[in-house]
Amino acid sequence: MKFNYQARTKDGSVHFGIVEASSREAALKLLQKYDFYVTFLEEVEKQSWFSKKIKLFSKISKRDIVIFSRQLAIMLNSKVPLVEALRVLVSQTENPNLSEKILKIAEEVEGGTLLSKAFSRYPEIFSTLYISMIKSGEASGKLSESLDYVAQHLERDYYLRSKIKGVMIYPIFILFVLTSVFSAMMVWVVPNIKNVLKQSQQELPLVTKFTIALSDFIIQQGIYLIIIFIIFAVSVFLFLKSKKGKEFFGVYSLQVPGINVLLKKIYLTRFAENLSTLIKAGLPINQALEITGDVVGNIVYKEIISEAKKSVTKGEAISSVLMRFPKNIPPLFVQMVQTGERSGRLDNALINVAEFYRKETEVTINNLASIIEPVLIIFLGLMVAFLAVAILIPVYKTAMSVG
Repeated sequence: MKFNYQARTKDGSVHFGIVEASSREAALKLLQKYDFYVTFLEEVEKQSWFSKKIKLFSKISKRDIVIFSRQLAIMLNSKVPLVEALRVLVSQTENPNLSEKILKIAEEVEGGTLLSKAFSRYPEIFSTLYISMIKSGEASGKLSESLDYVAQHLERDYYLRSKIKGVMIYPIFILFVLTSVFSAMMVWVVPNIKNVLKQSQQELPLVTKFTIALSDFIIQQGIYLIIIFIIFAVSVFLFLKSKKGKEFFGVYSLQVPGINVLLKKIYLTRFAENLSTLIKAGLPINQALEITGDVVGNIVYKEIISEAKKSVTKGEAISSVLMRFPKNIPPLFVQMVQTGERSGRLDNALINVAEFYRKETEVTINNLASIIEPVLIIFLGLMVAFLAVAILIPVYKTAMSVG
C-alpha cells in the first residue's frame, strides 16, 4: 500500500511524500524510524493535495543531485554506514520529491538491494554515468571513492552550466525590457502623438510615417502576431526536444561562427572529463567510451566516440581514431590522449585536458559576456535614436511652430 504523508523533522522543516508499507501502522513506524514526526497520513488512492503539490512544485534540479551526492560521499568517507547515511539525508534534503526517492532507496538498500540497482529505478534523476560509477565502486569495494569522483564531476558540470546560464540571463533580460518598452511605445505612446502630429498638418518625415504605420499594424494585428509567435516558439521547443531536433541542433550548432568555438570546448570538456572519471573508477575502456558517448550531449561527438569504441575493440588506439576528425578534435586533445595511452595514465591525461578546456571555456564565456554588454548598449542607443528621430523631432517642430 502507498500512503501520502506530511511530516516534520527535528529542525522543524516540513516534508511531503509517498511511502510504501503493508499498513498504515507500518508506514508510521517506517517514517518514525527516519526521525519524521508524522502530521498527516493518507492512502494514495484518495489523491490528497499533498501528492499533487509534490508533482507540480518539487521538480528535482541538478543542484539537488549535486548536494545529495556530495553529502552522501562525505558521510561514506567518514565511515558512516550506507543505510544510516541515507536515513540522515531523508530528513536533511530540502526537496520533498527527492526526499521521497531517498526514503525508497534507503528501504531497498536496507532490504539487501545494491545501491546501484536502487538508483537505476530512477533514470530521470541518476544518469547512466552515475549508476555505472556506483556499480564500479560496489564491485571494487571503493563505493565512497566512486561517489567522491561522481560528486566532483557533477559539481564541475553544474558550475559550468551555471556560468553559461549566468552569462545568458543578462542579455535575455535586457532584450525582454527593450521589447516591452518598444511595444508599449508602439501601442500607447505613438497613437497619442499621431493625433497631435495630424492636427499640425505638417509634412512628416519618412521615418515618422514608417513608425506610425508600424504602430497601426501592431495594434490591428497584434493578437495574430502573438499567436503566431507562441505557435512558432512551442513548435521550435518541441522540435528541439525530439530526437531529430537534437540531431539537427547538434550538427548545425557546430557550424555557427562564434558559437561553435564555445560549444566545441564544452563538448571536449565533457568528453575528456566523463571518460577520465569512468576509467579512474575502473570501468573497461569499451564500456567507458559507450557511456561517455551517451552523456556527451552532441550527436557529432557521440558518433566520433562510437567510432573510437569500434576501433578500440579491434585493437586500435583512441588517439588514432580521433586524428580522423580534425574539425571537431583539435591536435592538442589528440596529443594528450596519445601521451596518456603511451604512459598508461590515460585517466590523468584526460583530466588534465578537461581542466585545460574548462578554463578555455570560462575565458570564452567571459569574453562573450564582455562583448554582449557593449553590443546591447549600442542596440539600446540605436533604438532611442530611432524613436527620437521618428517622434520627438516632429513633436518639437510642432511645438516650435505653435509657439
